Amino acid sequence: MSEFSLPFVPRYAEVDQQGVVFNGHYLTWFDEAFTGLLDHCGVAYPDVMAGGLDFQVVHSEIDFAAPVRWRDSVRVTAACIRVGTTSFTLTFAVWRRNPAGGAEQVAVRGQNTYVVVSTEDWAKRPVPDDLRSALTGPGGR
Repeated sequence: MSEFSLPFVPRYAEVDQQGVVFNGHYLTWFDEAFTGLLDHCGVAYPDVMAGGLDFQVVHSEIDFAAPVRWRDSVRVTAACIRVGTTSFTLTFAVWRRNPAGGAEQVAVRGQNTYVVVSTEDWAKRPVPDDLRSALTGPGGR
């Protein structure tokens, strides 16, 4: 299993009136980390599209553990935990550096399940072997 880590600094526009990152932005961060994971694994998203395939999110989960605030130093990790016939699931974590020093802590955890679809008719398609190998390593999961 390959894991990717994307450094991130929350922008002012991502913070709500409670002074923390608004929950909907975590899905955007997960999407950015997914694209980074693909690049890290040698799969270029434009090439996937050019091959007539795309991905649709069919299920998301977000679990809040600690606040992330404006200008905090965070990183978002992404890793594949399951590959099925037409879908795969990624797990995400938003790691927040403790402003008082010390170890990082997980502020948010999440998961997205993606289905591979045709860009022609948006119907499900099998996970391509090269994508399966890139996400899971030799032999797949």
